[in-house]
Amino acid sequence: MQYIDNIIFLILLIAGFGLFAKSLQKIYRNIKLGREINRSDRKSERWETMARVAMGQSKMVKRPVAGILHLFVYVGFVIINIELIEIIVDGIFGTHRFLASIFGHGFYNFFTATLEILALLVVIGVVVFFIRRNFYGVKRLTMKELFGWPKNDANWILIIEFALMMAFFSMNSADYVLQMRGVLAEHGSFPISEMTLVPFLEIFSFDNGFLMFVEKGAWWFHFVGILFFMNYLYYSKHLHIILAFPSTWFANLDKKGKFNNLDSVTKEIKLMMDPNADPYAAPAEGDAAEVPSKFGAEDVFDLNQVQLLNAYSCTECGRCTSVCPANITGKKLSPRLILMKTRDRLEEVGRNIDKNGKFEDDGKKLLNDYITKEELWACTTCNACTEACPVLLDPLSIIFEMRRFLVMEQSAAPQELNLMMTNVENNAAPWQYNQADRLNWAND
Repeated sequence: MQYIDNIIFLILLIAGFGLFAKSLQKIYRNIKLGREINRSDRKSERWETMARVAMGQSKMVKRPVAGILHLFVYVGFVIINIELIEIIVDGIFGTHRFLASIFGHGFYNFFTATLEILALLVVIGVVVFFIRRNFYGVKRLTMKELFGWPKNDANWILIIEFALMMAFFSMNSADYVLQMRGVLAEHGSFPISEMTLVPFLEIFSFDNGFLMFVEKGAWWFHFVGILFFMNYLYYSKHLHIILAFPSTWFANLDKKGKFNNLDSVTKEIKLMMDPNADPYAAPAEGDAAEVPSKFGAEDVFDLNQVQLLNAYSCTECGRCTSVCPANITGKKLSPRLILMKTRDRLEEVGRNIDKNGKFEDDGKKLLNDYITKEELWACTTCNACTEACPVLLDPLSIIFEMRRFLVMEQSAAPQELNLMMTNVENNAAPWQYNQADRLNWAND
């Protein structure tokens, strides 16, 4: 029975990481439902972009207050969880502060003191974020599209992170007092705990048994909390903690707004404009552009895999929507909501596959059932949203593809656009003037 704690720990560890791996596998399967796209070019530039944007948070600090606070939470939470290595070893083998024997007394003191300072910065960050999100009234964080689960999700993450840091401080405080009493070996330096919780424990002169309970209870809470947080990510916008890295690596490195013309359409137009071309001649072997089964995107299956990855990676921060001129002027479009709705539809498709073993037609599409034509045509294609995104997501590319479907598959462009295309076809210009009259403006 002396190993019961170790056995329970091992079972929880395997179950926690097993469920997490299953969630990642499901996300990967859903992303693979999209069309393949080759983004393996310019590898050195992609690695540099990922390091600078995802790891270095370079775009976050363009809004200094939010950027610096996010840096506190991001760096602090990631580095603090290095301690998870120590927790795993201690939990499996029943040791106490295993890394002390590896790092040595001096460096371990520096390590634990650094973790405490970072934990304090995380606490400051999440408290300020909670106040900003719920009481300060930042417009992009209080918009109607965040009502319900998105707002609750963001708050729950902040509460979980706060609770984990409090458990961390409680564990260190009880541990420190027990070390001072000679019950535990002296390992580590805890400057923040010594100034905050330790005086509280000493004032009430709690006995060693209670302090052991606090230390062990906080240790278990911290461990189980990390496993819970890790598996909660699947249901949360905070998947960006993981997916921001592949999203930035696979980001579109071309100039913003460059339209991805279809090879099949380009070659057809070149053929039509070549007076020497034989339109009935069979194409040379290997020269025929693959004609897509569908032009543009009607559902998530028609989007490419990077676009679906973007939908899962969205942080819901609203920076894209806050700079969108269509949204600012009261139109229905919200770039953030385009990504959120794409993810919602993708998740619905995933549940359909889980239930039926394969996708069974549910009578729904991304177009109309989730994203309306009004939203799509409100976009000015200015690229403000893609420029503002802190992890290089591209909601505009989804809008492009859905517009392409409306125009090329359903001939459902707005009247103004149909008129312009008719003029281009008849007059070789977007204006309603005969080509022979084009220079009349110069007569006067």
